[in-house]
Amino acid sequence: MPDVEIKPQVYKDPRPAEHFDQFHERARRGEAGWIHEATRLVTVPYSLLAFRLRAIGTENVPNGAVILAPNHGSFMDHFFTGGLLRRRIRFMAKSQLYQPGIASYIFSHGGVFPVRRGHHDEEAFITAFMLLDRGEAVVMYPEGGRSRTGDIAEQARPGVGRLALESGAPVVPVAILGSHHVRNWKRLQFPRVTVQFGAPFRFERVAQSTREQQQEAADFILDRVRELHAQLKLLGHRGALRAARERHRLERREQAEQG
Repeated sequence: MPDVEIKPQVYKDPRPAEHFDQFHERARRGEAGWIHEATRLVTVPYSLLAFRLRAIGTENVPNGAVILAPNHGSFMDHFFTGGLLRRRIRFMAKSQLYQPGIASYIFSHGGVFPVRRGHHDEEAFITAFMLLDRGEAVVMYPEGGRSRTGDIAEQARPGVGRLALESGAPVVPVAILGSHHVRNWKRLQFPRVTVQFGAPFRFERVAQSTREQQQEAADFILDRVRELHAQLKLLGHRGALRAARERHRLERREQAEQG
């Protein structure tokens, strides 16, 4: 049976840039507040129970400033990426999510800040750089939009390359397996989801990067995500967890022998 159809993506937000100033101001003001924790209290148990969410390699996420770069297949990827980490995460999300109602309040007070889709949105980068300067963790999807099939895009969007180059922050590639099937919850089908965090790396800092440098860095990041995702897909959910447990067992034994 094919997956549930999702609405076509809207690639340009017609609202003026000034409409989003309030959300950037709030994001820049301080860390995500109690709504972030309240949202976590709801989404983590739901993800663990409904999607049997498991995370591998959370120890690869360093303290301080870091860019998390996941593949993107579902609206739930924000929660899958940050739910099992022991720190508050900030998300760059498409501006179309900010509609009148309670959702915008939850986003803006829960750690999310908008990027005005279809435009060169310098405000989104100003916010992201400020958060990284404060030592926070920022999630940015290298592919830009969601994948309908679960396949990784052939080319990254240059924005994540710019953020990595001009901030000098370490980048952690993140592979999410199974999330593109999450929309089938409408049919009461709940896929297993596994998230794997790869080893961090960083680029030499470039104060003002060129478009070519940004694209090259972004493609490098996406290649690391693709490799991690391919390995995760090859092993499968259970196989990847078994392999991770075996690695940890061997590491503990080596540490004991050295000690």
